[in-house]
Amino acid sequence: MDGVIVDSEFVYNQYLLAFAKTKNPAVTMEQINPMVGLSRKDSWSVMAKAVSNGQTWEELRDEFSALDVYSGVNYREIFRQEAMTAAVELKKRGYLVALASSTGPELIARIIEETGMRPFFDLVVSGKQFKQSKPNPEIYHYTAKTLGVPEEECFVIEDSTVGIEAAKRAGITELILSEENRKDIAEIKPEYIDGLTFHYVKTNDEVLKQALI
Repeated sequence: MDGVIVDSEFVYNQYLLAFAKTKNPAVTMEQINPMVGLSRKDSWSVMAKAVSNGQTWEELRDEFSALDVYSGVNYREIFRQEAMTAAVELKKRGYLVALASSTGPELIARIIEETGMRPFFDLVVSGKQFKQSKPNPEIYHYTAKTLGVPEEECFVIEDSTVGIEAAKRAGITELILSEENRKDIAEIKPEYIDGLTFHYVKTNDEVLKQALI
């Protein structure tokens, strides 16, 4: 969802950097950027290493969560309108469209309501529904099963390495990624992406073209 429906990475990173600087004023954005697209533990371990103040990643995460900084984000302003265009066209052509995000259910609900995307999803799933979120494949297994579609007939739109790993482990082999993520794929060990087909796009209009090939 983040990075696909809303262009939230820059906004979120600004909040994370401001928080990090309250712990260690010397922290830079370059130290925070690697948090994007990782599992919760790995992401906040990056934060713990950056601030290096003796707090555990769990303590830092819980403290940041208590601030509720995301309540001030205007998701309409960072909404990717082409996401709706693609979803509408896919629905017209008879595709089932699901949202399977690691984000918590409350924030998912808020974002898709504020952006007007809710009517276009046949199913909305949060990683918080499971014991483990991405890269564990359970979220994709559940989504495909609930939709009644075999995994091998699904395609995934992703923007994170943990999401890619989760898709592969679920048996999904077709992935659509932003062109910006091409460099990230080059850094993944070959055994983790063997058998996957990546379709790189610059806009969500190109997502639609790829999905309908």
